[in-house]
Amino acid sequence: MEDYQQMIARQRKWMFYLLAILVLGWGVTPWQPVFLGLLLGSILSFYNLWLMQRKIQKLGESSANSMSTKGIGTFTRLASGALAVVIALQFEEYFHLISVVLGLMAAYLVIVIDYLFNRATD
Repeated sequence: MEDYQQMIARQRKWMFYLLAILVLGWGVTPWQPVFLGLLLGSILSFYNLWLMQRKIQKLGESSANSMSTKGIGTFTRLASGALAVVIALQFEEYFHLISVVLGLMAAYLVIVIDYLFNRATD
């Protein structure tokens, strides 16, 4: 369980770093709609990562205690992705739609990179 907690902390830290880089890109570069779209998608992706980690932890605890659980929140994660797209379509002058979709995949990219880096160190 300690390894899982460390993994969660690492992934959240990397997501905060990514969000900081996107804020800097939005503030410094002339591609503000692109970076704002990436930022919107990444914020909701970070929420999805947090939600997924929390649900998986509850699933593991209930499995250890031989109890059942409802699920891992797939519908909620899909709904937050739809919310990001609706926001981007509503405010097209501020958000680049493709960047929002790419930002929604940021957490999964962070998970893969975290896995590859920690597999190399084991």
